[in-house]
Amino acid sequence: MNRETIEHVARECGFELAGVAPVGPLEDFARYQAWVEREMAGEMRYLIGRRASLRQDPANLLEGAQSVICVGKLYHTGEPAGVHISRYAHISRYARGPDYHDVLRDALERMAHRLREIEPFEYKVCVDTAPLLERSLARLAGLGWIGKNTCLINEPWGSWFFLGELITTLAIPPASPPLDRCGSCTRCIDACPTEALVPDGDQWTLDSRRCISYLTIELRGPIPEEHHAGMGGLVFGCDICQDVCPWNSRAPVTAEANFAPRAIPSLEDLASMTESEFQEFARGTPLGRPKYAGFMRNVAIAMSNRKAHSPRLPADSGQDALDSRVDG
Repeated sequence: MNRETIEHVARECGFELAGVAPVGPLEDFARYQAWVEREMAGEMRYLIGRRASLRQDPANLLEGAQSVICVGKLYHTGEPAGVHISRYAHISRYARGPDYHDVLRDALERMAHRLREIEPFEYKVCVDTAPLLERSLARLAGLGWIGKNTCLINEPWGSWFFLGELITTLAIPPASPPLDRCGSCTRCIDACPTEALVPDGDQWTLDSRRCISYLTIELRGPIPEEHHAGMGGLVFGCDICQDVCPWNSRAPVTAEANFAPRAIPSLEDLASMTESEFQEFARGTPLGRPKYAGFMRNVAIAMSNRKAHSPRLPADSGQDALDSRVDG
């Protein structure tokens, strides 16, 4: 089987990007290990320990693996950046619709079945819950380069992509990684309100402990106060480093109906939600990840930021409704 066939089938299954990476020890694994040792994973225990060592080689996940088919699925919906202070909650683009894990897994399974009609092989479907260095593999597969914001950037499509993989027993000639095209640009570094992009030798890396996405989604317990102001109106995730990236200035809009965003409630509406109402609101989306207490913690910070930004807000702005919800 050749790469052209794989790219054709990938497009038929809804992926805009597709390429092939080799199996074998990844050169980027040493950098990943150093990142873990610097404790930049924060409380994300699934990124360290035994599962961390599995990331060294995709062959660890499938006996007889010979190549990795890497795909990218566009999720950009063309909405304006949502980082300013307003009466509305701001939610990262990827979480404004249904859970992408299900969408990608289904499409990867369809793709595998189509390819097996051409040539039999064994495979394993992976989305971002598998212990893989996804961006490193995608770079080796020719899908893009890893930018200073640590996102995979494709020319000319930009970085609004979900990544997925088929680890296979197929012997397919791999692609070549593209050149890094970030150049001297530092817009993402300069724009990060919590300074989460930090020097790493002659490169840049993400200190998760300062990243708004980590703070609002993965961190359990209180968010350090020094990061509150930088969070602005963000209550789930953050897109700032992608919003300011020049390669995203002309990013195309996805045609995937599953990623159509729903309306985002006001902060007051979110603040008044009971736990059961929140569970219904978050059902089938990524929004349940921080759980009720974590999400209400984020809402409380966003409302506090808005109040500081607009001190003339009425007393019944909804802040009091959170008092019993942010301690859990």
